[in-house]
Amino acid sequence: MRRTQLSRNSGPRQSRGLGDSIEKLTQATGIKKVVDTVSKVTGTPCGCGERRDTLNRLFPYQNK
Repeated sequence: MRRTQLSRNSGPRQSRGLGDSIEKLTQATGIKKVVDTVSKVTGTPCGCGERRDTLNRLFPYQNK
């Protein structure tokens, strides 16, 4: 079984909220790569970072 590593230095980071979990899912499925390519071709920013931060703020996880 192959393990996806999000951060090269410290291994996968713990999700702070829903936005981080969605980001991990889109990276694992390849959706993020497609979105980044379309964004680059069209010259329009995707807004992924802002969307992730908003979702993390609205739906945080209670990490202990």
